[in-house]
Formats: sequence, structure tokens, C-alpha cells
Amino acid sequence: MSAGALAEARSNPSTRRQDILDAAETCFVRNGFHRTTMQDLARQAGMTAGNIYHYFKSKEAVVLGLAEHERARGAALVADLARAGDRRMILTGIIAQHFAEIPREVAILRLDLWSEATRNPAIAAMHERFEEEGRAFFIDLLAGLATSGECDPASLYETMDALMKGIIVNRALTPDYDPAPAVAQLHAVIDAGLAGRLSKSSKPDGGASR
Repeated sequence: MSAGALAEARSNPSTRRQDILDAAETCFVRNGFHRTTMQDLARQAGMTAGNIYHYFKSKEAVVLGLAEHERARGAALVADLARAGDRRMILTGIIAQHFAEIPREVAILRLDLWSEATRNPAIAAMHERFEEEGRAFFIDLLAGLATSGECDPASLYETMDALMKGIIVNRALTPDYDPAPAVAQLHAVIDAGLAGRLSKSSKPDGGASR
């Protein structure tokens, strides 16, 4: 066994999995899901092509693992914000981290994942689960922040969701995109919705159907 292979074998499995996920993020942003091979991932992660299959059985498994990792990072952010402040600080922090300050590479990866969900049933099921979890989380958060009985948290979330997805798409597609105006609009919509002043004209077509 070579020195490199021995070092690889002795590596902590969780550390190696993370190395692969970090490599996948780099490769997927650079080449997209379909043009990236398992050999590309192994090379980027600094391991042998054969050994990568001990951690992930397929490229689809890597994609699912990367999405789960991103979800875990989001949950950790929410937990940190919850310890540091109130519901409004949680909402403001999420918007800042995931939309106002989102790196273009992360936006590209998110857009590629959405595209892949239109073709791959496993990724589509994962995406749907994450969407429903996010929807339930935001609706509960908004209900606790409502300042008027006229606030409709579900409808407010649908409007927010359209704006938030728009920010991610524009960030991915436009290198010099400035999300600040869209984020300001998002905050204005939230304030109006919580106060029960969200007009029907500001809601996305299709209402709250999902």
C-alpha cells in the first residue's frame, strides 16, 4: 500500500465524506451535475477513484448528501440565531445569510439542484420534502411575528417564497447582480404582511396552492 493510500485509509470517515462534499460543491459549480464524473470528484477530493465509492455509491448519492449537508447548515444557523435573539432576529438573520449575502457559487448550485429535481425522482422527492419543511417553518415563524389578525402567514410565505427564489436565480445568472433592492422589497412585503396590509396584487399568481 502506498503512503498516500495508507493515509487515505486512516482518515476519519466523516472527514473524508466532508472532503467529498466540498469537492462536489466545487466540481458541480464549475461543470454542472451531468458533466462532473465520480473521477472528477475523487481527483478534487484528493483520493482514489475506487475509494470514493466506499463513501457514496453514486453521483446521485453525492448530490443528495450535498443537499442534506446544506439543510444541516441551515438548521445550525437557525439554532444559532435562536440562541442569540428573538423570532424577528431569526427571520432577519436567515434573509441576510441565505439571500442578501448568498455567494454566487451557492446560488448556482441551488439552481442546478432545482433543475436536476425536474429529471431525477429521488432528487425531486428530496426537494419536495425540503420545500414542505421550509414552508412549515416559515409559516410558524410568521404566525408568531404577526401584528394583526388580518395577517395570513401562508399567503405571506407564498409571496416571500417567490421573491426569495427570484433573488437566488438572479444571483446565479448575473455575476454583478446586487440583491439589495430585492431584499429591501422582501422586508417591505414581510412588514406589510405581518401588519395585515399585503395587497392581493402583491401576491404571486396561483395563490397558496402547493
